[in-house]
Amino acid sequence: MSARSRIMIVDDHPIFRKGLGQLINEETDMEVCGEAEDVPGAKRLLDKLKPDMVIVDLSLKGVSGLELIRYIHDQSPGRLVLVMSMHDEAVYAERALKAGARGYIMKQEMTGKVVTALRQVLNGRMFFSEDIVESILGRVAIDSSAIRKDPVSTLSDRELEVFTLIGRGMGRQEMASLLNVSIKTIGSYREKIKEKLTIKSSPELAKRAVEWVQSQGG
Repeated sequence: MSARSRIMIVDDHPIFRKGLGQLINEETDMEVCGEAEDVPGAKRLLDKLKPDMVIVDLSLKGVSGLELIRYIHDQSPGRLVLVMSMHDEAVYAERALKAGARGYIMKQEMTGKVVTALRQVLNGRMFFSEDIVESILGRVAIDSSAIRKDPVSTLSDRELEVFTLIGRGMGRQEMASLLNVSIKTIGSYREKIKEKLTIKSSPELAKRAVEWVQSQGG
């Protein structure tokens, strides 16, 4: 019998990790080898466990899952990553793909599609939901200079991360420590976000950020 594919789960909800783990461990060709709730914990386990694949949620405690995907891609290009998230596909799917993910599945689709997605990625192919594929192909078909409906999609990955942290109520000092940058740099990101989203004041920025985080399921 061939060895099972080793899969690591990175998600900050223990109940979700447990449910997903049970689903995976029921299969004869794959097993969960470890779990982490945040990026630092995941980095520590990666070197120790050396999983074949990592399932990453984008909304983690502290640093975004996108940073973890980039880290995995840089440190171990052959290690497979499947994103499983509640986040809006239209904003995050292409970012995850560019960061190095091989697939993207919404948590709402987990029960019916996760095993198919895992096997497809493990077999060297990519997996994206039909909605994501249509969204990506639709943008390829139109003029790339066309303005997208959602201005949040114009933010860079780091600007989006700062915008999300603002929405979670995090202050400048805390953000600077978390992202390992200066408070001045955080201020620069805030100004760029305000400019791109045509926001005039800090209170309005905070309000928009909170609304964005809530719309994305927290």
